[in-house]
Amino acid sequence: MPVAPPIPRIPSLNALRAFEASARLGGFALAAEELNVTPGAVAAQVKSLEQEIGASLFVRNARGVELTPVGQRSTRAFVEVFDSLSQAVRELRQDAAPQKVHIAALPALAQLWLAPRLPGLRARIPDLDVSVTALETPPNLKRVPFDLCLFYSDVVPQGGVQLQKDELLPVCSPECARHLKRPADLNKVACLTDTAWVDDWAIWAAHACPGIGLVPRGPVFSLYSLAVEEAISGAGVLMGHTSLVEQHLRSGALVAPFPKRVPLPRAITMWRLPEGRSSEVEAELQRLSGNVD
Repeated sequence: MPVAPPIPRIPSLNALRAFEASARLGGFALAAEELNVTPGAVAAQVKSLEQEIGASLFVRNARGVELTPVGQRSTRAFVEVFDSLSQAVRELRQDAAPQKVHIAALPALAQLWLAPRLPGLRARIPDLDVSVTALETPPNLKRVPFDLCLFYSDVVPQGGVQLQKDELLPVCSPECARHLKRPADLNKVACLTDTAWVDDWAIWAAHACPGIGLVPRGPVFSLYSLAVEEAISGAGVLMGHTSLVEQHLRSGALVAPFPKRVPLPRAITMWRLPEGRSSEVEAELQRLSGNVD
């Protein structure tokens, strides 16, 4: 009678991904953010993996988690495996849809910088199928199916290029500007602020008019594009990022009541994996990084 012993099965891919991300990033919360699940789900997946292999991979304590010696010894191999798996998936996607490009961008850049350039991009590359996902922080391109990243950065990542420097400049509607004769008048009007850039007013004032004791008061917005629309409608003065309000300045919808521009150390930066696709899109976005008609 033949013997047919059970074949040991490979642990769940989700459990292995949860372990690899937690080990690489240093915790369940960061792994959950990357995997787009809850920390509890990551912890449960790791726990099931530990039960299946019969060994602890992490030590849990009040400060978080730390890898055990078993977990430390296996981390490098799993990172390499998932790097290879992600690369294989990217190549599969590229072969299946060579003209499809997925861009990850900061929300403000997606709405105010990239969107006006998409018609020109499609005109130059007629068969292009481009999609855009707005993210607050740059993704790890080795782990997510994006082809290009578009974010502000102080440094240029490997495989990246700077597209446009950024400056601070107060902007408002033409009607609002009529009431602003000197920088000290900013203390008398609503100063619009974005939650991601709450220090903008202080940075500009320190360089442009340090003696006026500016204390900006006014609405705070979680979407910079909404703050721009409110400035256009006359709700107050917005600390403009010239890379984001350039179109409105050219059209006259917004004006700069004071000419002083304060350069920022960061720039709009675009990058991809060295082996990734999208070189044609990169070249066109570099060409379009100047003025938009």
